[in-house]
Amino acid sequence: MKRLKATIAYDGSGFAGYQVQPDSRTVQLELMKVLETIHKGKVVQVVASGRTDAKVHATGQVIHFDTELSIPISGWLKALNVLLPEDIRVNSIEEVDTSFHARYHTTGKTYRYKWDRSQIISPFTRSLMVHVKQPLNVEAMKNASQAIIGTHDFSSFCAANTAVVDKVRTIRRLDFEEHGNELHMIIEGTGFLYNMVRIIAGTLAEVGMGRRKAEELEEIVAAADRDAAGITAPAHGLYLENVMYRS
Repeated sequence: MKRLKATIAYDGSGFAGYQVQPDSRTVQLELMKVLETIHKGKVVQVVASGRTDAKVHATGQVIHFDTELSIPISGWLKALNVLLPEDIRVNSIEEVDTSFHARYHTTGKTYRYKWDRSQIISPFTRSLMVHVKQPLNVEAMKNASQAIIGTHDFSSFCAANTAVVDKVRTIRRLDFEEHGNELHMIIEGTGFLYNMVRIIAGTLAEVGMGRRKAEELEEIVAAADRDAAGITAPAHGLYLENVMYRS
């Protein structure tokens, strides 16, 4: 038995999320169906670094699975991409030690959130970015984001119905990039709570629109109260970009 680690990308538009759900199309289910075909009907469990919600995309999701088959790595890459639907791609695959765990061994993740500031959004990107109709003050968003960086109780930026008790997380980096009419928020941290990135994005967008002042972010973080923060930004602007592990 050997363990394979793969980095995958997917367009979340057509999925109800990553994790298997009854009567729903999910990324995990599509992966398991293909692996079952390759293994001649045997069910193969797939473990990911974490789940993503409906409509959320990934360019660097990491999974692992165990196999007894003696297929070369190049063969695995080809077979998976031939059999998988076109909205899921395997970008790389390698054999790792059987002690490796895609979820429990993560040391950090990077997410990217994309806004389209065009006057008219393209029909070809409408499910890949969030359209904002009014100008965004990027400098104000950058100033506000400084209150997010560091180790904090992020209760204000967590969905109210989460069962997680310890809401302390560390954000290592929060940057903005402008690519023409696109504005990207890149955030890296040791871990994230449910909806945390989307709530941070929604709150900072409100700062950019002038609905909140940049100075309010320190108070919002200190409040440790979901009601203090802004909206949960739409799912289709979010990308899981990178998952980090110990060397």
